[in-house]
Amino acid sequence: MNKRREFLKKAGVATTAAAATATIGAPYVKAQSEIRWRLQTYAGPALAEHVIKPAIDAFNTVAKGQMHIELYHADQLVPTGELFRAMQNGTIDAVQSDDDSIAAPVDVSVFGGYFPFASRYSLDVPVLFNQYGLREIWEEAYNEVEGVTWLSAGAWDPCNFATRDPINSLEDLKGKRVFTFPTAGRFLSRFGVVPVTLPWEDVEVAMQTGELDGIAWSGITEDYTVGWADVTSYFLTNNISGAWCGSFFANSDRWAEVPDHLKELFKLCMDSSHYYRLHWYWGGEAKLRTQGSKMKLTTIPEQEWKTVEDEALKFWDEIAQQSDRSARVVKILKEYKETMEKAGAPYRYS
Repeated sequence: MNKRREFLKKAGVATTAAAATATIGAPYVKAQSEIRWRLQTYAGPALAEHVIKPAIDAFNTVAKGQMHIELYHADQLVPTGELFRAMQNGTIDAVQSDDDSIAAPVDVSVFGGYFPFASRYSLDVPVLFNQYGLREIWEEAYNEVEGVTWLSAGAWDPCNFATRDPINSLEDLKGKRVFTFPTAGRFLSRFGVVPVTLPWEDVEVAMQTGELDGIAWSGITEDYTVGWADVTSYFLTNNISGAWCGSFFANSDRWAEVPDHLKELFKLCMDSSHYYRLHWYWGGEAKLRTQGSKMKLTTIPEQEWKTVEDEALKFWDEIAQQSDRSARVVKILKEYKETMEKAGAPYRYS
């Protein structure tokens, strides 16, 4: 019995020492099973290479096996219009899109995507969220919805028309069947545009078959990147918004399961994604307008286009009537617009 006690005592000391050595010597010990997420973006494969994949690849590398995010493209797992519900019920874990396209059941969803003339430049979006209070309003709105956590908003490209026939006046827009976002389409219908909803991957074929006359879904960078410049002949330089407003969202339960250090890592990667898009689009829009060979540029005269901008302000007032929170957002947009105009160049040009 004494020999047995002595053996157990020595074994215990050896085990403790071995454990300590292993802990000190190993740079990383996987303490729990890897967290795995499925994230679906609004973007097709070619576009996702720029708007999200670099950030997700970086996250997966730095997470060192503690968490891995599988990236899926537009409509790959579920249709874009069903993304919110799919995320809410846990079919997917996270989403990159705009509130408008995924039919988010919040009153601020109308401001996602391309809210007419809410921004002139891409930098307007992060300023509005981080300095003018839109972040707090978005958090407030999504806190009222069970199962989904809004994480971060950023800017993409402007919204221009890419068309089969040239657009040189507002009259030329009448009757044009155009693929666009829900709220943008609702606004453009005031000028005779016929908004068309299609799965993202069907747009190119719809242009070739004549089902569509044009696309108002992006700037010229995306037109070239995703292949739409190959099926459209003209690019209208006037835009109805200077930047798309898109966000990252997550299933609330899955987000709560993520350790704090990985939450911070994901936030940094979202910021990295936002920054990449700012310079990629800004440079791309100018370069392809001046050096691109696939599309001819057209422009509606400034005074005529001003009627569209004036109509947008009426549209803002109508949206403000929908809820107190919508009214607060519109008030901020008006204050911001006034500040930028008073500041003058380079913030706004007359």
